[in-house]
Amino acid sequence: MNYLLDTHGFLWTAFDVQRLSPLARRTVESPGNSIHVSSVTFWEISLKFALGKLDLTNCVPESLPDVARQMGFVLTSLDAETAASFHRLPRTAHRDPFDRLLVWQAIQTGMILISKDTRVSEYAEHGLKTLW
Repeated sequence: MNYLLDTHGFLWTAFDVQRLSPLARRTVESPGNSIHVSSVTFWEISLKFALGKLDLTNCVPESLPDVARQMGFVLTSLDAETAASFHRLPRTAHRDPFDRLLVWQAIQTGMILISKDTRVSEYAEHGLKTLW
């Protein structure tokens, strides 16, 4: 199966795996699954780091793609078609642009989004599949 880690899921997997749910942890650690990390996640981390809203211990944002690769994750870019069609994702109470873009990317690519954020469940009727 193909899964897309959201930003906190990626950070927890890399630095504090105990924060994942048991199901999320088994899914990420299963060799039969393909775990993807989006370029959107790296952008969000870099922005929050620059604003002082995210502290990375012994790490800088530039090192995180290598961390993801070393963990066996697939780095997934946001393609032009997905970016251009983002306007089709209905607006809901969930307003975080990074989360919404990850939701749209998961829907468009048919991946299951690994996220603790219960607000993303609003998008199930639009095709989003989640796991936590």
